[in-house]
Amino acid sequence: MEWNAVPSEDIQPTAASAARRATDDPHTFLIPEAELPPGFAERVEDASLIPAPPRPAATVALVRDHKNGPQVLLLRRHGRSGFAANAWVFPGGVVDKADREPELADYLDGPTPAEWAARLGTDTPEEALGFVAAALREAFEETGILLAHADPAAPSRIDDAPVLSVSRRALLDGVVTLRQMAVGNGVRLAGDALAYLAHWVTPEPEPRRYDTRFFLARAPEGAECDAHDAEMTDALWCGPDEVVERFARGQMKMLPPTVHTLRRLAEFGSVDEALAAFRDAPVPPITPRMRRRPDGVAIEVPE
Repeated sequence: MEWNAVPSEDIQPTAASAARRATDDPHTFLIPEAELPPGFAERVEDASLIPAPPRPAATVALVRDHKNGPQVLLLRRHGRSGFAANAWVFPGGVVDKADREPELADYLDGPTPAEWAARLGTDTPEEALGFVAAALREAFEETGILLAHADPAAPSRIDDAPVLSVSRRALLDGVVTLRQMAVGNGVRLAGDALAYLAHWVTPEPEPRRYDTRFFLARAPEGAECDAHDAEMTDALWCGPDEVVERFARGQMKMLPPTVHTLRRLAEFGSVDEALAAFRDAPVPPITPRMRRRPDGVAIEVPE
């Protein structure tokens, strides 16, 4: 789900949908001069700029084992999207108010909100719950893949695809919350399926900024992606190294956090190996820097 739209004339110049180019330095990306929106270069050079507060968001890299190694699911955003238009992304979006609903924790398996708060470094358990719930909700909304278990204390519809499809539509339309969807279908949300992967904050010159927590999860056996066509145009299962190579050749448009995450996932030979590596690994926040260059604006990711 997106934050409420504002009139286009009120939106300051943003480079979020401009193409990023690979450079010889894997930690540096380039927005070419020709791709920069009017006035954006001046924002990058403005020492008095007051950064917009980042909005909380969550994303999840869904992975599956394949004979040639793990594959990851990517979705391509619509060209009309206000953020990252035409870019290939992981399922994700902003944290909704209902994602922080304390009662939701009663239907969440795995770590408690307090335990998630310690892992994510949030100020409150409710804040941590919001990130986890948003990752699970956005995966279901955008792909149709539900990370959940049958509730042993209630009749479960976890294997009833038509019913879950109706629930997904109700969730997308805001008719039900994630908790109501879980209760109505007799499922428990699989917080235990998530491994905390990364923490990215949008560079300060961008007027639309996000504080995004990245998670990693194994896709359920036999799960198929049914991309939400109101936001996405395509879906692709592919090896992380192959996707990074396509980005380097200019064949796929992606943002630096996506590329950086794919490079990390390419190091592993199986989903189990990747999940084990990230279960307790340190996750420092990453805020890329933007710097003006003669050929455009460089996005520098701290090592």
